[in-house]
Amino acid sequence: MSPLTSSITLFSSLFLCVPALAFDSVPVDQWEWELSNAEAPWAARAGLQVIDIDGNFYLMGGRTPNAPGPVPIPGDSVIWSDVWKSTDQGGAWTQLLESDGNHWPARAYFRAETKGDQMFVMGGQNFILIPNPDCPPPYKNCSPFISASQFFNDVWSSTDGVNWTQRTAEAGWSGRAGLSSAVLGEDLYVIAGSFLDDDAIIGGPPQRIYYNDVWKSSDDGETWTQMIEAAPFEPRAGAAVAVKDGYIYLFGGEEGFLCQDFPFCEPPYFNDVWRSANGADWELVTAQAPWPSRPGHQVVVADGQFVLFGGFGQSADPTDPFGAGNPMDVWVSSDGADWQLASTSPWNATTPEQIKYDFAALSVEGDHDQPAAIFTFGGDRETFDFSDPTNYLNIDNEVWRFAAPASQPTCFGDIDGDGMVGVTDIFEILVAWGSCEDCDADLNGNGRVGIIDFILVLIKWGPCPE
Repeated sequence: MSPLTSSITLFSSLFLCVPALAFDSVPVDQWEWELSNAEAPWAARAGLQVIDIDGNFYLMGGRTPNAPGPVPIPGDSVIWSDVWKSTDQGGAWTQLLESDGNHWPARAYFRAETKGDQMFVMGGQNFILIPNPDCPPPYKNCSPFISASQFFNDVWSSTDGVNWTQRTAEAGWSGRAGLSSAVLGEDLYVIAGSFLDDDAIIGGPPQRIYYNDVWKSSDDGETWTQMIEAAPFEPRAGAAVAVKDGYIYLFGGEEGFLCQDFPFCEPPYFNDVWRSANGADWELVTAQAPWPSRPGHQVVVADGQFVLFGGFGQSADPTDPFGAGNPMDVWVSSDGADWQLASTSPWNATTPEQIKYDFAALSVEGDHDQPAAIFTFGGDRETFDFSDPTNYLNIDNEVWRFAAPASQPTCFGDIDGDGMVGVTDIFEILVAWGSCEDCDADLNGNGRVGIIDFILVLIKWGPCPE
């Protein structure tokens, strides 16, 4: 092979590596929150799901609290099975299906996943309370209602959000809500969750049951295999799950809404992190992450990192036990073990009352024209103060975008900051050539200035975008 051919081959191989790099990457701790839709046409709701297929957002399901009547019913809600589509990242929405159509029954706290061009709906619950025949008025020392909610273990799929196929009416895993799920390779996974309504809502038995089993389907949800009956993590619901580097990661969750001696007790929430490459073998990544324990949060992968935010938290003030205590933070980690606090104001919040839980979130990869971004949809801000007649209004139909600020565009390759990628930037690379730590000329972030950084400057050669 001639020297010229070798050089061309080397250049081509390096060039093929370039698309995987985040050319205009800005660290998450410099991202900003933008309210992109203050009042979407779908009803304000929590426990919803949103997925992204080919740049189209599909929003579905969830619950909307009803106004309290003369006899308040804790948790009384409208449960949805509607489906909405947005082709412009949540700005405008078109309703594809109304609730109670000929598709999956209305539900909240379910899971939706994507695999290829298919979307899947799995599990969840509706909300039904009936009078307790063993508890006549004036309801002393007993609950006036008992749960008759349905907990689903069905699986449905669609390629367009309109036409749905029931993959199974009863999966191997039992009906549950607050479950977690993931797609790893070609397989669907269902992880943990709970059955029955919490006594913090219904005020009495039957007691809520929590799971720590893991199930896998290799045929698009039609049949399921139990990977492990009792994983080494504590049974839980409301855990966040993300997939990164060939592993399913599980973050936090709950084993109850309130602790038994509320408010003088630690809430039954988790801040551990676990991971598995197959759903059967689980490794403890960290027993206690620095972020406060919580359920109802989200973790997405953006900019090559886990980004964790939102969730429910109890008031730290015993004199105001039903006050808002939701965590005001955004945390990032590359491995789930070491975490850095990126922000204390998700959604530009200034108080815990503005922090959402049981919202939907998804991450959108960036390209040369648009940076990576995280979008959030809806969410709950209610507390457990059922005596507050306006508490039910603390629920949202907003769409937010979290991304690098558009007003401060980056110019990848402009090392000297003169607004042009050119000869002087090549000179900066030659001066810094070799090992370096945290230097501007290390464009691909590998701790060394070399041929790849040189090629990246050539690719971005010319004036910076205005």
